[in-house]
Amino acid sequence: MSVQEINKHAVLPPIISGSDKEFLERMQRYIITETERVCCNEEGPADEYYIIYRNVFDKVIEYVTAYKSILTSIKKEYDTFIETIKKGQRTAFYLHGKLKVLAGEPTALVYHKKRIAQLQAKMGLIENNSSKIQLQINEMKQVRAKYDTKEEQYCTFCKDPLKPIPGMTLQESVNLDALTKYLKHLEDKQGIVEELLEEDPSKAKEAEILLYFIERFNELISLGEYEKAVYFAVNGPRRILQNIGTVNKFKAVGKIRGKPSPLLLFFEAVFSISHAFRHPVDAVLTLEGIKCGLSEKRLDLVINWVTQERLTFSEEAGDVIFDYGEQDTYNKAKCLALAQIIYSECGLHKKALLCLCKQGQIHGAMEYIQQFKDFTSDDLMQLIKSCPNIELIQCLTKEWNGKPPYLSFGLAVLHLFSVDMKKVGIKLLQEISKGGKDAVEHLLINDPFCSLEKWQEVANICLQNGFDQLSNDIMSVLRSQAGVTEISEEDDTVNLMQHVFW
Repeated sequence: MSVQEINKHAVLPPIISGSDKEFLERMQRYIITETERVCCNEEGPADEYYIIYRNVFDKVIEYVTAYKSILTSIKKEYDTFIETIKKGQRTAFYLHGKLKVLAGEPTALVYHKKRIAQLQAKMGLIENNSSKIQLQINEMKQVRAKYDTKEEQYCTFCKDPLKPIPGMTLQESVNLDALTKYLKHLEDKQGIVEELLEEDPSKAKEAEILLYFIERFNELISLGEYEKAVYFAVNGPRRILQNIGTVNKFKAVGKIRGKPSPLLLFFEAVFSISHAFRHPVDAVLTLEGIKCGLSEKRLDLVINWVTQERLTFSEEAGDVIFDYGEQDTYNKAKCLALAQIIYSECGLHKKALLCLCKQGQIHGAMEYIQQFKDFTSDDLMQLIKSCPNIELIQCLTKEWNGKPPYLSFGLAVLHLFSVDMKKVGIKLLQEISKGGKDAVEHLLINDPFCSLEKWQEVANICLQNGFDQLSNDIMSVLRSQAGVTEISEEDDTVNLMQHVFW
């Protein structure tokens, strides 16, 4: 190294003696070598300069024994001052983030007021609909009372043996096997009648009425009078005909050209009456009703049933609506909202959270995670795999409402690259690289889950994908956090830099 290059970086006053001159040259060479090794330039980074010159200062103190005491005091004051500056920078960074949150509160207030107005308008519509439904119920009660009076005289009668058996063709009625099968079917349904007779013989009249409704329903189906059959099925006592057997009979009818589906009419009536009389429909009928409504492309009916009627929800019902939304992209948001309601009611919090994220309601999803604190890191890793939303990942890897991050940023990046989601990982690196070294340092400081070795892997991934500066920033922060360290690529352990001193 030439004398001109040494003098260019001279920081110590000239020393006359030979030993002092040799020591000065050695220090200058060390400064030049180290600044080149850590890729420093004249504009920064300040932390690297500070570490290098701090080591030089220590050597000067050891060499100049006569001034050791005063120089040590000076160095201590400088160290205290620099640490105070760093602490102030970290505090300023934290306060800056808090200021952003406070600045967003007025916007959130506006959204809340807007939502209140929407809900009030919706409540008005619901009240109007409730009044109309109540009027319809009263009319149905009056019609039913008249019909019961008219039909009561036919409840007890002798069957004409020459009349065809309801629900059977003439050919089936003379077939022994078909008759045996039909008898077993009737015995299963008349079991209710027998129970009533055993419990209380005085209930024979009620049992006769039940039997009448069953036979009359089968007769109407065989005659093709499906609307009347729906009326009998829905208004039968003890909801005797509101079962999967009735559903299968209407399914067998299929669609009728120019007329509404009998099965859809059945479910519309069943769900409407369940709300009016406060009788929740069981899970099996609920699922079949939702399937029927979606197959008829009547999402409007399904929305009304799920939000206003008394149903029994199940995971299968939520899955059916969720899958329908995946096929019908136009109504996907509505389907996700409905599926979320069902999943929440069933306590399926993972699926409800996924619905929130797929709707883009990241703020709501974070509040949901905070409310139900049983989400593990594996659950959240699976969530970002199912819904690779950059905003979601950023929220999960940063502080939220004063709480520490739910996920490690470094581990999240490594996970994305390990499950062939490289594009999402690259977008995440692009976002963090915009914040510069300060953002990287904040991530490392607030990430207790990711080890130094894992951060070195992140730095290598950055280097492999063209994020050279981000890789250098990560390595720089790692060195500063561990003192003056060197992370060897051949060895996974973190060792002190052995090349610093001679």
